[in-house]
Amino acid sequence: MDEQQILARRRNAGFTAFFFSGICAISSGVVVSLLQEQYGFAYGITGTLLSLMNIGNLVAGFLSGILPGMLGGMKRSVLLLSLGYLVGYSLMGFTGAVALLGLGFFLVGAAKGQVINTCTILVGDSSPDRTRGMNLMHSCYACGALLCPFVIAAAGRAGAKAPLFLLALLGAALWLAFALTPMGQGGKKAGGKIDWSFLRSRRFWLLTGLIFCQNATETSVTGWMVTYFKDSGIIAGMLSTYTVTVMWGATLIGRLLIAFVFPFKNPRRAMVGMGAGCLVAYIGLMLARSQTPAIVLLFLFAFAMAGMNPTAVAAAGRMTSVTSIAILLPAASLGAIVMPWIIGMVAEAVSLTAGMASNIVPCLGMLAFAVLVARLPEEDAV
Repeated sequence: MDEQQILARRRNAGFTAFFFSGICAISSGVVVSLLQEQYGFAYGITGTLLSLMNIGNLVAGFLSGILPGMLGGMKRSVLLLSLGYLVGYSLMGFTGAVALLGLGFFLVGAAKGQVINTCTILVGDSSPDRTRGMNLMHSCYACGALLCPFVIAAAGRAGAKAPLFLLALLGAALWLAFALTPMGQGGKKAGGKIDWSFLRSRRFWLLTGLIFCQNATETSVTGWMVTYFKDSGIIAGMLSTYTVTVMWGATLIGRLLIAFVFPFKNPRRAMVGMGAGCLVAYIGLMLARSQTPAIVLLFLFAFAMAGMNPTAVAAAGRMTSVTSIAILLPAASLGAIVMPWIIGMVAEAVSLTAGMASNIVPCLGMLAFAVLVARLPEEDAV
């Protein structure tokens, strides 16, 4: 097998695994709701399960930079941690014990974190055009996310536990995609030493801040917007639950356009434009008081946001390695934990409208970091 064939296999494995991860990761929100209905859990337990998943995501992200050296290669580390979807959802299907369910959610989170890191390496290092490759990879995730509710609904006809076991099987398919893929060592210089030079790079920390703000902004909208629309009366009834579909549809369209129709000639300037678009659309969304403008502005917000994360990761360029990604992505994912919690605290103290308005802060941060990245000297920006 020649080098080009190996690169193609790695790239295709990244696309395939990220598609399955889109279904398995997004399904966790539906699964926790099903478990709450079945076992009558209090909201505190439900919140704890979701928190354990986020903790697993963070832990796996950091471990993916350490385990390859301990286990003698990247592939062994990937195969170990990516078992989380299979084992985690299987545990949820076999038991209702809170402790074991907590372990299951932790393992699902661990698999999610590992898959993000691994696919970023496989696709980023194997694509002739990194920006296009990363946007196409994230499009695969968006496709999986869009299919998630239909997969759960179809499996649910076979019984309450059927969706859990189907997700476990999809997790097994994801693991098999990695198992059949040749992988490099990643993150090491000659002699087996881990390369930590990226920690001295301004670009690395600016991109980490940018993705932190992007995660904070996006997760807050996906987590709170349905509740905000319902409570404010802007979009009532079942229609409000389809706002997530609007977001993922806009995200998929945006990423496919970037990958195939309008590729970025200058990704750094494009990130400034996307950041400005997100800020303007979100402020408009907060001012909207009727259904049609709210849906249109939500679509525009998601469309503007669509390419930010994959383009920012692609902008890491030659710094991308198992170790650097294991620091960048988990550190940036803290935004997805912190900001939704802040919105909840502000909503409880003042109002949900005030809480959602506070999400303008990470929108501003995202734009500011994009401007700083765009102003880097050329030698720091490649």
